[in-house]
Amino acid sequence: MAMTPLWQQVNRWRVIPRLMAAMYGYVCWDAYSWITTLADPTSQQVTFATAIWGGAAAWFGFYVKSGSND
Repeated sequence: MAMTPLWQQVNRWRVIPRLMAAMYGYVCWDAYSWITTLADPTSQQVTFATAIWGGAAAWFGFYVKSGSND
């Protein structure tokens, strides 16, 4: 059995896409925590939080479509 190079194993495990998805999940949670603590958020603040959450759909799509090309 031949050893698989590290870069191929990292690609197979999809480490980078998983890390990016996890980091974006943290950003979404942080935006949620921030917007819910505001007593009376302005429309700009709500738009900002909505844009972050809307971007989560795009990140999820990128993650799902980033499968290995093996």
